[in-house]
Amino acid sequence: MHAEAITETNFSGLEFLKRGKVRDLYRLDDMFLIVSTDRISAFDFVLPTGIPLKGKVLNSLSLFWFQTLESASKNHLVTADVDAMGSKVKPYAEILRGRSMLVKRAKVVPVECVVRGYLAGSGWKEYKAKGTVCGIKLPDGMVESDRLPEPIFTPSTKAETGHDENISFDQAAEICGREIAEQLRDGSIALYKEAAVLAEKRGIIICDTKFEWGICDGELILVDEVLTPDSSRFWPMDQYRPGQPQPSFDKQYVRDWLEKESGWKKEPPAPALPPHVVEGTTKKYVEAYRMLTGAELPA
Repeated sequence: MHAEAITETNFSGLEFLKRGKVRDLYRLDDMFLIVSTDRISAFDFVLPTGIPLKGKVLNSLSLFWFQTLESASKNHLVTADVDAMGSKVKPYAEILRGRSMLVKRAKVVPVECVVRGYLAGSGWKEYKAKGTVCGIKLPDGMVESDRLPEPIFTPSTKAETGHDENISFDQAAEICGREIAEQLRDGSIALYKEAAVLAEKRGIIICDTKFEWGICDGELILVDEVLTPDSSRFWPMDQYRPGQPQPSFDKQYVRDWLEKESGWKKEPPAPALPPHVVEGTTKKYVEAYRMLTGAELPA
């Protein structure tokens, strides 16, 4: 695990479109090339230290889920095989290998499709105060990390910077139309349920996740990343104990160090991460990939 973190891309022969918190987007003919870097964000800041192999985990795990869930939903994947992407990417093949996807162009629906199966995070805070999660009434007497009676759809706005904001289903319908909103809700919950069953067989609980959808050729398809440690809360089943926070396979090492040890006030500039936090985070991401797919991370 001594790979070097790749936090920036600069492919002068390709048309650069956009830099997100983690991904860089290029145009390749009539398609998009998505490159997953090793950047990591926490508390809405991109940190100056990258996490080696993180981009490869995000890319490879999304590829696994796109292929696994293909019968349940179409998606934007064209190929993740760099050698099949054409001559324009050939000069950058070694950097792109394992951390890039060529995808169809789709008009992204401006709603984050969050599905929650367990009571955690901001949902737990709201439940303690009001007995609801995103305005949805839940049974009395639930404890932190409890499994919900049924997964719930809790959409949010898509923020380019800063926090996404939770919205009601009716607000989502105002943004994208009721028919699309119903398809988003039903499709997202169905995908969550199917993925959760597979993950539990592999020893992982999917506490919650967010999906992104786009419209391509007049139909909704799954886009961006799918069921990764960046977009989901993964818990190890063998350590699951309702009534308390759970260990997880995401940015836990990073968040814990930032909040408890760094002295950072969550204002710019964000601090660099120490080596033990970087190494611990890489291990968690790679372990999540190995458990969910049953395979080693491709070199």
